[in-house]
Formats: sequence, C-alpha cells, structure tokens
Amino acid sequence: MSNSFLDISSRENFTKARKKAFFKRVMSLLQPNKYDLLSLEEVRKLLSPSSESYQGLKAVPIDHIVGSEGRYQDFNKEFLPKRDHLRPRWMNIDKLHLQNVNLPPIQLYEVGGVYFVRDGNHRVSVARSQGIEMIDAEIVSLDSMIEITPEMGKQELREAVIEFEKKSFQEKTGFPGIVPDYDLDFTATGRFNEVLFHILEHKYYINQEFEEELPLSSAVFSWFENVYTPILQVIREYGLLSSFPDRTEGDLYVWIVKHWHNLKSKYGQHVSILEAAEDVVKTKGMDLGERIRYFFQKIFKGKGLGD
Repeated sequence: MSNSFLDISSRENFTKARKKAFFKRVMSLLQPNKYDLLSLEEVRKLLSPSSESYQGLKAVPIDHIVGSEGRYQDFNKEFLPKRDHLRPRWMNIDKLHLQNVNLPPIQLYEVGGVYFVRDGNHRVSVARSQGIEMIDAEIVSLDSMIEITPEMGKQELREAVIEFEKKSFQEKTGFPGIVPDYDLDFTATGRFNEVLFHILEHKYYINQEFEEELPLSSAVFSWFENVYTPILQVIREYGLLSSFPDRTEGDLYVWIVKHWHNLKSKYGQHVSILEAAEDVVKTKGMDLGERIRYFFQKIFKGKGLGD
C-alpha cells in the first residue's frame, strides 16, 4: 500500500471512531458513567487487592478489557477515542494494522475476571475498531474475591463491593438472625467495616462490667438496641432522610456518629446526638430547592422515585 493511501485510510478510520465516540457520549447524557472506562486506581481502592502475580502471555477477549491504568479519560468503554490529540498515535497504529504488521503484546492487569490496560491503549482502540475479538497480552493478576463483568460501570461495581461487604459482615456477626426485622444497608463502601468497629468497641466497654468474655452475638444485640436504635429514632422522628435522596438510614447513622464525635471533641461532651443530627442535615443535606430539582431529574431519567 502507498503511504498516501495509508494516510487517507487511517485518517478516515480515526474520524469514524471519533464520530462513534461522540454519538455514544450523546446517547449517555442521562447516564454519564455508562460509557466511561473504569480507572484502575479507583478499582484498586474499592477492591483492595491483597497480592499480585504474573500470569504470562495469552490471548484475551478485547471486550473483557474494561479499564485503564492511566488513559481511562482518553477512551470510552468501547475504547473509542474521545480526544483529537490521540489522532497521530492512533493513526500510526492503524497504519501498521493495515499493513498486517505484528505488534508486540499489550500489557494488562486482570482483576476479578476483567482487564485493565497497563500499556497499549491505542492498540486496543485500533484493534477493537477493526472488529478484532482477541488480542495478545502479558497479564499481571490482582487478587480479588469479587467477580466483575464487562457490563459493570462504576456504580454497579460499587454495589457489588457493598454487597460483598454486607455478606461478610453478616457472616461475622450473625446480624440477620440477631435482628431479623431490620435490614442494615449502605450506599458506600467501607461502612459495614465501620459498624463492625462500633460493635467491637461497644463490646469492649460492656466487657469491663463482666468477668467472662461477652459473646459477639450479645454485643451485636446490645449495640443495635442501645446505640443504633436511639439514633434511628432521631432520624425517623425528624424525617432526616428526606434531605438525603438515595441514602439509607445506615448512611445517616454513620455520618451522625462521626459528626457527633467531632463536635464533642471541639465543644465538649454536652453536645447532644440531636444537635449532631441537625448539623449533619445543614452541612450535607439537600435544601427544598435541591430536592425539587432532584425530583424532576429522577422523572426526566425515567427512573421514578420508587427505585
């Protein structure tokens, strides 16, 4: 192929890819994260992998590559280029593909069954735009107990982590059997671990009054009755959840307890839990105008308020 033909073909291919990326972006206006590549750094923070191991060279499905270590803002979830400054590098890779030149393997991290690009983002983008299904890669696997599917976006991954943490918390504490009529739930990761710490701290103070070690199940019940429930009553009596759409009573409990401890450290032990709750609403909650805007945003997205 002549150089001029290669230039024209690769330029046209990049233009087509950019147009597809633009239309995907327009289609995702109501769900802005749906077509975003996952950030490996964010996934590391969510999953906290305990180890990594070299898996060697193998062919992987391109549609299982869902994120990037450093270029997640340059490409969308289908690895279409989102920025014009990618053109020169993208076109050079495309020209090599058009000439059937064998390129070196890309480098990937494997996490929970999907892959994140360490090196080779442009090669993935070009290969996927040409309909190639498999690509050679050197793999480093990061240990994870949570399975990730290629369809997952940031929110779905966060929900999977929360569900995993919930299951782990329930197994450690036996919470569903001890408090069968209440479903403790959160919308952010790490909060079940915070509550477990609260329970263990509560158990420690109760144990000061007994010679024998208090069973964890007794500490869980005592914590729920004497620590969680009084705060829950404040949340419900004053309708605090109305200022926090899409949050849970558990979320508010964690916020209020943290804020209460901070206020007491600043102003003394006389600060009440109600004062802490009111201050949380002032600093974190939505005012009436924000709640109205939120209502219409939900309707506009077609989700309804019951979801």
